[in-house]
Amino acid sequence: MSTILITGGAGNIGSALATKLSEDSTTTIVIIDNLTTGSIHKIPKKANIHFIKSDVNNYNDIVPVFGRYNFDYVFHYAAVVGVQRTLENPMLVLHDIEGIKNILSLSKNTGVKRVFYSSSSEVYGEPFEIPQNENTTPLNSRLPYAIVKNVGEAFFKSYYQEYGLEYTIFRFFNTYGPNQSEDFVIPRFLKLALSNEPITVYGDGSQTRSFCYVADNVATCIKAMQTDLCVNEVINVGSDLEMTILELATKIIEVTASSSKIMHLPALEEGDMTRRCPDTTKMKAILGQQQVSLEVGLLNLIQFYENR
Repeated sequence: MSTILITGGAGNIGSALATKLSEDSTTTIVIIDNLTTGSIHKIPKKANIHFIKSDVNNYNDIVPVFGRYNFDYVFHYAAVVGVQRTLENPMLVLHDIEGIKNILSLSKNTGVKRVFYSSSSEVYGEPFEIPQNENTTPLNSRLPYAIVKNVGEAFFKSYYQEYGLEYTIFRFFNTYGPNQSEDFVIPRFLKLALSNEPITVYGDGSQTRSFCYVADNVATCIKAMQTDLCVNEVINVGSDLEMTILELATKIIEVTASSSKIMHLPALEEGDMTRRCPDTTKMKAILGQQQVSLEVGLLNLIQFYENR
């Protein structure tokens, strides 16, 4: 029997994590989310899942939650996400540091066994090496989102050093799935392709990404919780199949049999890193199974959209 807190549980990855954890009826899952970017409709309706609307960045707002429940594990996933959103709201992004501090302080003081942090591939900034390894973080990004994720990692490591609060840091690389917001690249391209509308690509489309289906992300994170394979460590969570954004658009047109044309927009002034591809050696050791291919993941999303 475990009681688990997921902050930001009304988002893409948090809601999928809650769904999977809830399959064990002896596990109690508590979700807190301020619903700024998340949606209550993404939260699974299960007897062992409890939702509390709360702002993790407001200490007084979340103290009662820790007072009501004795959490064994905490997954801190609440954050402002999305390239355009984070570029347009830098102060909102920086305010997320308060949530990191609040979660760590309350976890330390209430006997939480381990805290899990959703960091990001953005901590790597412009690539220093490919694939990007957990031990190489050049800290060369000036964007508030990347800075906050780096600061967050430092807080988690420092709390372990000072207080013995164990952690695992997940660096997520482009995780997509049914509950992902439509302003992210895969759902945006898919919706356009399914409507036979032009697919717009920033710049020449040569920037690369790798895409991880949400089920693989969740399976990795749960296994990290259940084992001692990544305690007080950082782990990349993603796919090591690197592809250009132009290749992604072409693949989506192919899978959907769409008549969409690809149109190019001016390159973003900042925030659109040239390459992203993780070293997933640690992840593969923990996951222990074949990852969902991009084509299968896209077909899953198409089926989800059609059945909604």
